[in-house]
Amino acid sequence: MEFSLFTEYNMVLISMAGIFGLLMAFGIGANDVANAMGTSVGSKALTIKQAIIVAMIFEFAGAFLAGGEVTSTIRKGIIDASAMTGTPELLVFGMMASLLAAGIWLIIATYFGWPVSTTHSIVGAIVGFAAVGIGMEVVKWGKVGSIVASWVVSPVISGTIAFMLFTSVQKLILNTEDPLKNAKKYVPFYMFLAGFMIALVTLFKGLKHVGIKFDTLTSMLIAIGFGVVIMLVGKYFISRQKASPAENKDFHYASVERVFAVLMVVTACGMAFAHGSNDVANAIGPLAAVVSVVESGGEIATKSVLPIWILLIGALGIVLGLAIYGRRVMATIGKKITELTPSRGFAAELAAATTVVVASGTGLPISTTHTLVGAVLGVGMARGIAALNLGVLKNIAVSWVVTLPAGAILSMAFFFMFKGIFL
Repeated sequence: MEFSLFTEYNMVLISMAGIFGLLMAFGIGANDVANAMGTSVGSKALTIKQAIIVAMIFEFAGAFLAGGEVTSTIRKGIIDASAMTGTPELLVFGMMASLLAAGIWLIIATYFGWPVSTTHSIVGAIVGFAAVGIGMEVVKWGKVGSIVASWVVSPVISGTIAFMLFTSVQKLILNTEDPLKNAKKYVPFYMFLAGFMIALVTLFKGLKHVGIKFDTLTSMLIAIGFGVVIMLVGKYFISRQKASPAENKDFHYASVERVFAVLMVVTACGMAFAHGSNDVANAIGPLAAVVSVVESGGEIATKSVLPIWILLIGALGIVLGLAIYGRRVMATIGKKITELTPSRGFAAELAAATTVVVASGTGLPISTTHTLVGAVLGVGMARGIAALNLGVLKNIAVSWVVTLPAGAILSMAFFFMFKGIFL
């Protein structure tokens, strides 16, 4: 039965899955990428137009070059696909339903300016169709539990790193007698750190998918070299910032923040690359599963090659979503949680990028949203609880809680709809 279904509707199923995958990637671009760039826009380090251009280049590069690592975790880890070897069409309908459900939810959330998790959305959708349409035993609840745990762990880790980073910036630079003099002394170190992290994610994640591999020691040495280059370029820019002792401290602060604005552009690029490589899996994982099953005539393979066109759909969708629809969530993250300056935004972004890099390397599907909100919170906490807008945080928390059931309910409805149409 299913063999004839895949023969008869081969192109129909693949085309539908492709469209739903594009919709999901569009939602990721509109919601997730917007909050990845929101700190740069909120702190005025980049204009919205500049942020969109930077994100388009680096998100596309991250998604296209480095998108293969996490894909397998999302696709094979949450449900036991081997339980569906006798009914591969159910896996196909379920993955299509999941993409459509998660994509629609992300677009609804973006309309209201809620920064929700794309990982939550797709995991909720996959668990929803599998538990109701196939059976509770198909869902690997232990794996789901570890993913849920990572959603708590990621904001805690990024929040702690951001808190420590910004506290160090305050102690070493901002709260001193001569902020500009100390900025010239210490900022090159932060620049090195940013360059080193970005180089590592590119080497460990990006290049291996295009066939360039280095051993760990070589990667470390190249990353250190890149960090040193960024540091020297930064040192040159900082040395050109002049302020006379007669000028008041506010003028010194403005000069220091200009330095951090340059640094934020570097971390924004790293964040966009890390995000593209990590979160494109939410769109291309289920799509790759559908294509693999349909093209093999119903065989559920343990490993399937990821065709280039699938990566392209993911990368293009992310870029389109950001460019067309990304402004709403940018405003929430960049302006509404806490007031951001370039030094605060830098600490939040570097902390979030570090957390995303670690998660990508270990194949754990974290939520970039939770990571970034955690990092912005950490920076706000470094200035005291009064610096946070608790009303906005409450709305964000509610939207996070709603995301899992919303994805699950929509996915169940679409799953039974596809079953009704094709069977």
